[in-house]
Amino acid sequence: MKKLVLSTLAAALAGGMAMAQDKTIRLGTEGAYAPWNFVNDAGEIDGFERELGDELCTRAELTCEWVKNDWDSIIPNLVGGNYDAIIAGMSITDERDEVIDFTQNYTPPDPSGYAAMSDSVDLEGGVIAAQTGTIHAGYVAESGATLVEFATPEETIAAVRNGEADAVLADKSFLAPIVAEDSDMMFVGDDVPLGGGVGMGLRESDTELKETFNAAIQSMKDDGSLNELIKKWEVASTFE
Repeated sequence: MKKLVLSTLAAALAGGMAMAQDKTIRLGTEGAYAPWNFVNDAGEIDGFERELGDELCTRAELTCEWVKNDWDSIIPNLVGGNYDAIIAGMSITDERDEVIDFTQNYTPPDPSGYAAMSDSVDLEGGVIAAQTGTIHAGYVAESGATLVEFATPEETIAAVRNGEADAVLADKSFLAPIVAEDSDMMFVGDDVPLGGGVGMGLRESDTELKETFNAAIQSMKDDGSLNELIKKWEVASTFE
């Protein structure tokens, strides 16, 4: 069985290599969601997904370049051809899967959480900030709380700090360093399990590219390097 799996993986990677000859694959990311993806002091895309994306491209022998794109237009610009894949902390959901396709997940579902300036906030009836177009905004909209949406993650945090929102709902891996550095901010309420893990988004017509990235992701799962990368950047729980 092991030989069969390895043979299948090798064939898939080889197919991806043949497909990618003389073709540059453009990877779209937000560059504003540390530690998943952010712009470093040198002005370059950095973070967990930069390191992951570069390794996936190396394993598949793809020539890749990075494209920074605002979150609120990241799916339309993929469909429109501005880049070939999204790698931007995007949770796999049924709603998104109706518009684009996804690879297998490269992290398990990351617990989401509420952060606030007081432990007495009303999470069910209060004002909750979330980034536009995220699973967090969708969850708040259905929870009975008043949703206020912002284009960037930084704006959701600012809304809590300036009293525009009672709390923010986001991935705990994003909120944890902010809460740790701000003595006035704290986690409140229970963790919220959302989504089916994080995967790469692709156009539905790019089935060959999907297979190529799926094979590369699986190879990183099989040799343990993906879990090592998840631990390094503390973005989610590891695969069992």
